[in-house]
Amino acid sequence: MPLNPLLPLLGIRLPLIQAPMAGVSSPEMAAAVSNAGALGAIAVGAGDAAAARAMIRAVRARTTGPFAVNLFCHAPAAADPAREAAWIERFRPLFAAHGAEPPARLREIYRSFVVDDAMLAMLLEERPAVVSFHFGLPPAAAIAALKAAGIVLLATATNLAEARTIAAAGIDAVVAQGWEAGGHRGTFDPDAPDEMLGTLSLVRLITAAIDVPVIAAGGIMDGRGIAAALALGASAAQLGTAFIAADESLADAGYRAALATSGGARTTMTRMVSGRPARILPNRFAALNGSCEDVAIPAYPIAYDLGKALHAAARARGEHGYGAHWAGQGAPLVRAKPAADLVRMLAEELALVLAEGATA
Repeated sequence: MPLNPLLPLLGIRLPLIQAPMAGVSSPEMAAAVSNAGALGAIAVGAGDAAAARAMIRAVRARTTGPFAVNLFCHAPAAADPAREAAWIERFRPLFAAHGAEPPARLREIYRSFVVDDAMLAMLLEERPAVVSFHFGLPPAAAIAALKAAGIVLLATATNLAEARTIAAAGIDAVVAQGWEAGGHRGTFDPDAPDEMLGTLSLVRLITAAIDVPVIAAGGIMDGRGIAAALALGASAAQLGTAFIAADESLADAGYRAALATSGGARTTMTRMVSGRPARILPNRFAALNGSCEDVAIPAYPIAYDLGKALHAAARARGEHGYGAHWAGQGAPLVRAKPAADLVRMLAEELALVLAEGATA
């Protein structure tokens, strides 16, 4: 492998990071990936500090290698009772069709890390090797405290301006999330115009402009994709959709079936599920995209309260089409196997491509 300063910084052998997918990644997955020489990750933003601590310790029970812990840094939700009531009524017929009542009111189902002092205190006590941020950055004091604790920091950017902000804040590496990526867009401001930059273009823009390691994310599913990202200046690639079908994934049977049945084709970017733009497989929720104006959707994650409730009501009747079936545009290339086996396969594919390039 060519000299790559990011790898010793992260403490890994392979230029591969498993994306921290809330609801999909598990301690078992993160540990398996880390044990195979890459960087495993867990997402703890949808829980409280106690739940996050338990997840960190569950990973540590399975690996002595480094792994990443991911936090959400969105602006705390501003409640809008009238909008939320209208949103509930908008979905009442769908709840009724599955023999259920919608929630009487919608809640902010989890806190942003930017205001979660208990989560910060827990991280400073547990000191995971790597912490990553999505949807923005925490306060400067939190960044300074984490860095002082010896924790390597990563943050997601979807455009060059966000990458510059990340670098200026002293974050160690930028995750360049292209438009192809599955799940939630990491945009700092979800209401600002989205440049919709593809992964490869975004990687080149960032690597040409700032002197901070870049991690390519979005649409990368195999060793050739990783090699392409490295050739354009990335120091590593982050893969999420590639791990959805892994044995250790928390994706339920409906999610796995949606991925297999559709082949992952025709993914859709929608705010309908959670209130923030996210790329989803073609299911019943995706079919609702465009059926209302974005301005009618409650703030994230308040809207997600209803999305989760509708999924639970439908699933109780055997309908899995309202799940948050996040996936990227590379989903047709998914391979179902244990996470460690997938890492080994990706490493072999990457080595082959690099060898081909060396002899060309």
